[in-house]
Order: sequence, then C-alpha cells, then structure tokens
Amino acid sequence: MAGFRSLARQVRDPRCDLALRRYSLRKCLERFAPYGHRATWDHLCARAGFHPEDRSVDPARLVAALDELEEARAVWLGYEAEFAERRRKEKHGGLRRPGSVDDWHRLTWGGFGVAWCDDPGVHPREPLAEVLRRLIAALEREPGTACPVCRGERLRWRYGLDHEPSAGPVCADCGILVPRPVLTAGALADARRSRVLVSA
Repeated sequence: MAGFRSLARQVRDPRCDLALRRYSLRKCLERFAPYGHRATWDHLCARAGFHPEDRSVDPARLVAALDELEEARAVWLGYEAEFAERRRKEKHGGLRRPGSVDDWHRLTWGGFGVAWCDDPGVHPREPLAEVLRRLIAALEREPGTACPVCRGERLRWRYGLDHEPSAGPVCADCGILVPRPVLTAGALADARRSRVLVSA
C-alpha cells in the first residue's frame, strides 16, 4: 500500500498518465483529509479550479491541489510531533490521565477528520493550512464561544454525523464539527439547545 509521499510523487510525475495522477491525488486523501475524504476533495477541486468529476484535469491544477494538501499536512504533522513530545514529558512527570484535548486528538490522529465536515459541499473556503493553524491555535488557548475557524457563533448540535464522535457542535457558517475542547461549557450548552437531527 503506497504512502502519502509516494502517491504525491505520482501526482507530480509527468510520465504518469493523467488518470493515474488524478487517482493518486484521491488516494492521498485516504492518508490525510482534514474535512473527511469527500469534503476535502470538494475543497481542493474548488480551490484549484476543476470540477470534482472532471476526468481530464489540467495537470497543473492537480499539482496545485496537491501543494495545498501537502502544506496543510506539514502543519498537522508539526502539531502532532509537538503533541507527542508534550505527552511524553507529561507521562515522565507522572501525568498519566489525558485531558479533553488529548481525548479529541486520539480520534483525529493522522489528520483524518480534524475539522470534519459532514456535508461535503459545506466547508471553509480558506486554504487548508490556514484552517488547521486556526484550529491548532484554538486548542492551545482557553476555550471560547465561537467557531475557531471562521469565528461564526451559530453552533448547532447535530446527531447522526458520519464521524466519531457522531454528535457534536457544528458551525452553521463553515460546516466544521467544532472540537469540544475549544468551546466553553456555556457554548456547548447553547449548541445543544439548538440541536439539529441529521437524517440517515
């Protein structure tokens, strides 16, 4: 099974046929997809300027989409390295019980669904790396009352999400499942009061 870097090389390789290059970009999303596979694909297509179903994409657009994905992956891998080092030091210091950020992080290890978007057509418009930087910054400060990505305050509790956790606060503006540790208890309670059922 090919890893992210070897798939990325195939996307960039002009000797590979276009179908393989497109397929390899899609396969990269099995290794790293911050919004989930479908929403991340939709985001990359929109940002690079090609239709998600386009089978004859300009190779330069495929590479532009890959560049954005790689930049975001570098941001996330840097965060994961710092996170692992912090946990190592905490364990060495006798702190064995992880906190709420650690519980959330365990569910997103590797970067899949870090900023989950249950509706593939509703996701942040900013570059992926910027979205992840905002999310990481929120995880490293005191909890707030708004979405850490778009600063939207219309948080709705949704059930039946195609993700773990399967319920949580979703930003009505940018569509991400907001990590619970970045929100105050009051913001979480407000979101629960405005819950939305997601049909299967």
